[in-house]
This record gives sequence, structure tokens and C-alpha cells, in this order.
Amino acid sequence: MTDGEESITVWQPLREPVFRAMWTAALVSNVGTWMQNVGAAWLMTSLTTSALLVALVQTATTLPVVLVSLPAGAIGDIVNRRWLLIVVQAWMLVTAVILSGLTAVGATTPWVLLLLTFSLGVGTAFLNPTWQAVQPELVPRKELPAAISLGAVGFNVARAVGPAVGGLILAATGAATVFFLNAVSFVAVLVVVYRWDREPRISELPPERLSESIHRGVRFVRNDPDLRSVLIRTVIFITFASAVWALLPLLVRNQLGLGAGGYGIVLGVTGLGSAAGITVLERARQRFTTNQVVIGASALFGLTLVVLGLVHTVAVALVAVALGGLAWISVLSSLNTAVQTLSPEWVRARTLSVFMLCFLGGMAVSSLGWGVVADHLGTPMTFVVAGLGLLVGLVGGLRWRFPETDDLDLRPSQEWSNPQTEFEPTPDAGPILVSVEYRIDPTTAADFLDAMRELEGVRRRNGARYWNVFRDTETPDRYFEVYVTGTWMAHLREHERVSVADREIQKRATSFHVGNEPPEVTHFVSEIDG
Repeated sequence: MTDGEESITVWQPLREPVFRAMWTAALVSNVGTWMQNVGAAWLMTSLTTSALLVALVQTATTLPVVLVSLPAGAIGDIVNRRWLLIVVQAWMLVTAVILSGLTAVGATTPWVLLLLTFSLGVGTAFLNPTWQAVQPELVPRKELPAAISLGAVGFNVARAVGPAVGGLILAATGAATVFFLNAVSFVAVLVVVYRWDREPRISELPPERLSESIHRGVRFVRNDPDLRSVLIRTVIFITFASAVWALLPLLVRNQLGLGAGGYGIVLGVTGLGSAAGITVLERARQRFTTNQVVIGASALFGLTLVVLGLVHTVAVALVAVALGGLAWISVLSSLNTAVQTLSPEWVRARTLSVFMLCFLGGMAVSSLGWGVVADHLGTPMTFVVAGLGLLVGLVGGLRWRFPETDDLDLRPSQEWSNPQTEFEPTPDAGPILVSVEYRIDPTTAADFLDAMRELEGVRRRNGARYWNVFRDTETPDRYFEVYVTGTWMAHLREHERVSVADREIQKRATSFHVGNEPPEVTHFVSEIDG
């Protein structure tokens, strides 16, 4: 740990004016969103006696994440992110105003409420990956973990405060006021984002088509072993940890004997634990690796689940949920930080959308599963089973380890010039076959092939559909690296997106080449369709 890194304090990102303004606006908006959730659920109970329609309010809120998460991430990487945030916030503002107005005049029906709630959910699904993707633009790289932790704390504080404030306003003035205040919260974000003087991305190439962008994002995640490890660990954690959010209301009511006010206190203590956890997390990061932090925090959360399942004392339960909040924020922040630091700028919104799909989708599916388990085992025993399952799942930390990314430089290297051609292929021409000829000393062949296997990951996640290394049977020191990409335009994008870290991997492979001239690169364009 360098002296500069040791001097980073947990609140230091708030010294950056733009980050401070956007963090504050996000906190206000999240409070409004949680108020909205309370108001929508309560309003539905007054509009219908159907349990299905009441349950569909939550479905309308979360389903858009599953449906549009990948397209939302792709769009966030294609268009100007600042303007996308403005458009999405305006969409949500208009939706909230319409809902408030219809409710005020008594024109909101159950299906109108579900439709407008779904509309807000779509806005949230489009907002989240892009909002998180811009975080590295707001703070220096060394402050990014602290910035992400602050974002998670703000969300958890809003989750604790929003329902309580929304409930009070709902009781005093009605749902229309709650919906209107949620609309006002979007204005705060709109003003901040509109005033943000974002440095535009410069590219000589036209933007990708949506389908191509989604495909590229999924390909990048699938072929990056470090990102795959983070996502697998995410699924393992949320599969068991989601039990607490699915069943906590039942535990508070039946096991602790508390009412709605007590439930609010439990959520508030959880939020306070999350807020305290940010300080603990930053100290832990200075002493331990990310893998060790996630294992330790996951173990603490697992023990929290077991304790909640066994105790009937309110004081002990409050201590447990406070520690659980600390553990939750530590794992969530570490997972989010890992995804962001492993993602180049050109694909960051897409990788974050995949992460959120795994996290929120896993939470939705697992919560349903834990509800079924609780019907058979009871809520207390289900907590114990989930906690023990999370503890057993810690072995995943040995198989899928978190990479250390302190020295990972994913900025474009700008060292890979466009290929020289005697004719200019059309942008859609393809597929494209690229051949790189190496001359390798037989004594270093094994090390060369090891370096090429590392280079394979770079080629595949940047777009290669096929990749291999071939050896000439007549000239044994002659090797050909061959890979195929989709179109000429897709290959030009590979040139533009090679990162500094990618370039170092290429240089290591090229270092085994002998001869006065560099390896010869040849490009072939398919001339026959099919």
C-alpha cells in the first residue's frame, strides 16, 4: 500500500464538487423512490382486495430490471451518457407527475397504477447501469472504491429513511403527495446532471448497433475470467443473503413480536450498520485483499442469518441486523468496485448491467425460493439454513478468487494503428480473418504458448469468434496466430479499444519472436457469403 493510498479517507470523494452534487442528488432521488414504493403498495390496498394485484406492484417495480437490463447497459455505452441520464430522469419525472395528478383527482385504477409503476421501473432499469458507469469519471481512480461505498451507503440510508418518511406523509396527506414529492426528487438529479460539464468521448468510428452492442457486452463478460469470477461470487452470495430481505418482515412480526413501527426501527438500524460499515470497509481494504474482505464479510452475514433465526430478544436482533448491514455494504461495495475496475470505459455500462441482472435477478428468484422453504420449515429455521448455506458457499472464495486491480490500466493504449489496405472493405464486410506470423526459438516455445493463452483472452473478449495458434510442419520455428472477427468495422473497433493492459499482454507474447522485423500481420476479408 502506497502512502498516497493510505491517505485516502472514506469521505474524500465528497471533496470532488461534481461527485458531491451527484451523490447528494442520488440520495434525495432514492429517498423519493422508496417513498414511491410505500405509496404505491398502500394505494393498491385501497383500490382492490385482490392479493394478486397487490403483489403485482412489487413485480411491476422489479420486472423491468430483468427485461431491459442488457439493452439499457448497451445503450449506456453507445450514446452520450450525460444526455441519456437527462432523458431517463425526464421520463421518470413526467411519469411521477402523471401518477400524482391522476391520484389527486381519484382517476387512478389498479391497472393504471401498475402501468405507471412499471414505467418508473423501466426508467430505473435504464438509469442504474449508466449512473454507476459514470462514477469513475467523477473521482480519481484511487478514490473509486470509496466513491462506490458512499453510493451504496446512500442507497441503504435512503432505504431506511424513505419508507418511514413516506409512511408519515401518506398518513398525513395521502398517496398523491408522496408521488408528487418523488417527482420533485427527480428534478434535483436533472439539475445536477444538466450542469455537469462532461468531457465527450472521441471516436472516429460510428456507434455500434444495439444488437451488436449487446452481443459484444455479453461476449466480453463471458471471455473475461476475472469478471466471471466476480459474477459467480455475486450469485452465490445473493442466493443465500436474499433470505433476510424476503423474510425479515415475518421474523420481526412473529418471532420478535414487533409491529410496523418496530419493523421501521429494524430497517433503520440496518441502515445505520451500513453507514458505519463504510469506515470499517476502508480500513479493511488497507490491510486485506478484496478476496479476504468478501470472505470475511460474507461469513459475518451468514452468522447474522443464523443468529436471527435462533434469537427471540429484540436487543440481540438489533445488534445482529446492524452487523448484517455492515457485512452487506462490505460485500456489495466490493463486488461493484471489482466490476467497475475490471471494465474498460467502452463496455462498462454493459458489464454493470450484467452484474445488476445477476444481483437483482438472483434476489428476485431466490426470495421466491426462500418463501417456499419458509412455508415448510418456518421462518426461523429458514434463516438458519440460509446462513449455513452462505457459510458453506465461502469455499467459492478458493475457486473463484477476486483479482487485485491496483495496477490494471484499462485506458485505450492508442498504440495499435489501423491496418494498411490496398482497398477499403465496406464496414459490414466479413467475417475478417487475422493472421499473425511469429518466429519462435524452440527453447522458448512452451513459454510462448503460455503467453499466447493469456493473449487469447484479450482477443476473445474484444471480439474474436475463433482463435488458435498453429505451427508450421515444414518450418518448426514458424507459428501462426489466427483469429476471426465479425465485420471490418468490428475489427477496427478492436484497434480502437485495445487497452494499456491488453497491450502489455501482447508485448509479452511478441517478446518471444526472433528476427529483425516484428511479427507479420495479415488481414483477410471473406468474399463468399455463408
